[in-house]
Amino acid sequence: MSSSNASQGQLSNAGGAMAYVVDDDQSMREAVEMLLLSVGLTVETFGTAQEFLAYDMPDLPSCLILDVRLKGQSGLAVQAQIADSKLNMPIVFMTAHGDIAMTVKAMKAGAADFLAKPFRDQDMLDAVANAIAKDESRREVGRVIGDLQRCYDSLTGREREIMAYVATGLMNKQIASELNLSEITIKIHRGQAMRKMGARTLAELIVKAKTLGL
Repeated sequence: MSSSNASQGQLSNAGGAMAYVVDDDQSMREAVEMLLLSVGLTVETFGTAQEFLAYDMPDLPSCLILDVRLKGQSGLAVQAQIADSKLNMPIVFMTAHGDIAMTVKAMKAGAADFLAKPFRDQDMLDAVANAIAKDESRREVGRVIGDLQRCYDSLTGREREIMAYVATGLMNKQIASELNLSEITIKIHRGQAMRKMGARTLAELIVKAKTLGL
C-alpha cells in the first residue's frame, strides 16, 4: 500500500474521530477542512483559540491542527493552555513563519508534528493520521488503567497490602513475616487479590501492580 493510500485508509477507518482546525486565515481553515473531509474525518474549524477552547468537545479520538501565529495569541501559548486544561490532545502545528527554535520548543512541549506552509496535502494527511492514532493509543491505555483501577478498588485493605508486597518481589513466607501472619493466610489473601485483579499468574499480578504504580 502506498503512503498516500495508507494514511487515507487509516483516517477513513478512524470512525468517530475528530479534527479541529484553528487558524485566523479563513481560506486556510477552509482548505484544511476540505482536505480532511475528503478522507472521512469530522472537522470543526475556529478562527480563534478562544472559540476552540470554549467548544464543548465530544469524548472522541481527536487532534488539533493549530496555526502557530494567531492574532493576539501565539499557538505555543495555546499549546500551554491545552496542557493546563488536561485536554491531552495531539497538536499538529502549521506556520508560514516557523523557525528551528520554534519547532524545537513546540516538539519539546509535546507537539505531534510541525508543518511549514505551504505544505503538501499528503504531509498533512500523514500528520493527522499519526496524531489520531496517538490519541487512540492514549485512550486505550487510559481504558486499561481505568479497568485495573476498578479491579483494585474492589480489593480489601489486606489484599491491597499483600499485593503491594508481592509487587516488590517478596515471597509468601517473607510477607507473612512482615505482617506477622501465617503463610496460609497470605496465600489466601493473595489468591483473592489475583482473582479480583483477573491475574492468572503471579507474574501477571506483578505487572498489573506495576501498571498501577504500586
